Amino acid sequence: MTASTLSARVRGGPNAPTGPLADALHRVWWTVMLRGIAALLFGIVVLAWPGLAFATLLVMFGVFCLADGVIGIWAAISGGSDHRWLQLVWALVSVGAGLATLLVPGVTALALLFYIGAWAVTSGVLQIVSAIQLRREIEGEWLLMLNGLLAVVFGLLLFARPGAGAMAIVTILGVFAIASGVALILLGWRARSFLHAATSGEQQRKSARA
Repeated sequence: MTASTLSARVRGGPNAPTGPLADALHRVWWTVMLRGIAALLFGIVVLAWPGLAFATLLVMFGVFCLADGVIGIWAAISGGSDHRWLQLVWALVSVGAGLATLLVPGVTALALLFYIGAWAVTSGVLQIVSAIQLRREIEGEWLLMLNGLLAVVFGLLLFARPGAGAMAIVTILGVFAIASGVALILLGWRARSFLHAATSGEQQRKSARA
């Protein structure tokens, strides 16, 4: 039985809407949760130590983006979805932001601000597009939509207020990372629950027929 068939039975029978994105999400749900945990930890550290040196914040953001991107690339390759390009582009954007942050020498605070803003808006738009495609396939797609909207709003805030104080920017970054992490963790957990419930139901039906 395929993951898409399982998700259909969970959602409301074999005629329920399913598709390749839902199928892929069910296979790599744990990578979504892992990305969420990374974002959550990053946000907590940023808020817990707001006085971090600029160089330290730079390295932390770069490492976070690289980790997020590598996990995303693996998920896109392993998911097997016809729409894997969305996941792949999202992941490559994160990798690009991470490399630009870590490898460009002497990056200024303003440049870092625009790196983060561009990364947030681009990844947010890609998540919104993915959520729109998922809305007819699984329940809980609103979590991905919410995460995308948060990213876009966060990025636009950075572009609109480049002169905001360092403390304000760090606080916004931390809050965004935590909210994004929670949304991704809930989305991954929901996908896992769908698959687990469907698998259990199928095993019960097989036992009943035996």
